[in-house]
Amino acid sequence: MSDNLPGKLPNVAWIGLGIMGSPMSENLIKAGYPVTGYTLEQEKLDRLTAAGGTAAGSIAEAVRDADVVITMVPASPQVEAVAYGQGGILENARPGTLLIDMSSITPGTSIDLAKAAADKGIRVLDAPVSGGEAGAVEAVLSIMVGGEQADFEEARPIFETLGKTVVLCGPHGSGQTVKAANQLIVAVNIQACAEAVVFLEKSGVDLKAALEVLNGGLAGSTVLTRKKDNFLNRDFRPGFRIDLHHKDMGIVTDAARAVGAALPAAALVAQLVAALRAQGDGGLDHSALLRGVERLSGAEV
Repeated sequence: MSDNLPGKLPNVAWIGLGIMGSPMSENLIKAGYPVTGYTLEQEKLDRLTAAGGTAAGSIAEAVRDADVVITMVPASPQVEAVAYGQGGILENARPGTLLIDMSSITPGTSIDLAKAAADKGIRVLDAPVSGGEAGAVEAVLSIMVGGEQADFEEARPIFETLGKTVVLCGPHGSGQTVKAANQLIVAVNIQACAEAVVFLEKSGVDLKAALEVLNGGLAGSTVLTRKKDNFLNRDFRPGFRIDLHHKDMGIVTDAARAVGAALPAAALVAQLVAALRAQGDGGLDHSALLRGVERLSGAEV
C-alpha cells in the first residue's frame, strides 16, 4: 500500500465482532496487525481492547485511517447498512482502501458493493469463510474469494493469518457463490448425519462406537468430525446458528433458481432448516437439525 513503509503491516479496521469476527480479529492482532474495531456491543469492544486492539466509537472513526477494512456481519442488509450511507464505510474510507467483506451474503450484493466502491476509489474483495467458530479460533478457515487478482495478492498475507485454504474463485461475487455451495453441502451433510444418529439410536446401537467407525470410512467428513460430540452430548450451543444457515439456504435456492440449477436435496433441507427455526430452535447450532429428525421420529425433544 502506497503510504505504508516497507515491512510495516497495514492498519486494519474490523467491523463486526461476533462469534467469528472476534477470534479472527484477535488472530490478526497476534500476528502484529494494528486493528481498530467497531461493533454494536460494548463487551465485544472490551474484548478487542483486552486482546490489544483499539475500539472505535463509530464506523467512520474505525475506517478513517485504515488501509484495509474488513467486515464480518450476519447478512446482506447489515453489509449494506455498514457500507452505504453517511456514517458508512464508502463515505469515510480513504480512496485506495481495500474493503474485504468476509460476511456470507448474496452474490448480487457483493457485485453491487464492488461497483459502488469503485466510484469512490475503494477496491473490494468478497471473501466469505467456512470452518465455523473452531476454524476461526484455530485460524484454519477456508476462505473463498471473489475480485481482482492484484487485490487478492495484496490481501493474501491477511487471509493466510486467518485461514489455511485460501483460493481466488473468480470475479466479484464468486466467493459468495462458492460459499453458497459450501452451505448447501454442509446442511445436507448434517441432515444425513442427524438421520443416521436417530436410526442408530432407535436400533439400539452404541452411538459413540458407530460414529467412530463411520467417520473412518467413506461416510467420514469434516462435518462429522466437528459435530460428532454435539450429536453425542446433545450439545447445541451455537458455533453456527440455525438462523444463519436458514439465511444461507435462502441464498442457495435463490441463486440456483437465477442460474437454472435444480437442487432438490438442497430444497428439502432448506425446508427442514426453516421448520427447525419455526419450532424455536433458530438460536441453536446447526447440528440441532438432529432435533428436527427426532421430532419427526416421535421423540419428545
